[in-house]
Amino acid sequence: MKMSTKGRYAVMAMIDIATHSDGEPVSLAEIAERQDISQEYLEQLFGKLRKAKLVESARGPGGGYRLAREMSMIPVAKIIAAVDEELQFTRCDGDAVEGCVKGERCNAHDLWSSLGRQMMAFLSSITLEDVVEKRNLALAATIKQTKDRHPEGTPA
Repeated sequence: MKMSTKGRYAVMAMIDIATHSDGEPVSLAEIAERQDISQEYLEQLFGKLRKAKLVESARGPGGGYRLAREMSMIPVAKIIAAVDEELQFTRCDGDAVEGCVKGERCNAHDLWSSLGRQMMAFLSSITLEDVVEKRNLALAATIKQTKDRHPEGTPA
């Protein structure tokens, strides 16, 4: 699995805002200090997070960023996708064979490709709220998947 710092840092910064905001803007300087991330790097990430409507900015004294929606409405996968981060599990391009072994599908291709889909499903099922509230993430994902399959609350 390969994930660059963009995705990790974006998630860390969003957790920081969710934890320290109380509805008020949080400055990038504060996030940079607490998370030990370059402020310039955060500026690049927050441009993308703002464009994806995950954060909104406030200018002037006391300005910074706040969440654009409730934590429970922000899946971790959306944060990663907003900063153009693609999780790569194979050396191929998705399910294609370019980059695979000698232009053919390797023996482990389906395994790694399937793992990638499972990881994205997991990250899509976990919200920023789940992370901030330190919920058991595996349990939270299982509960959400069950609710999605049985929205009326009665298991089949």
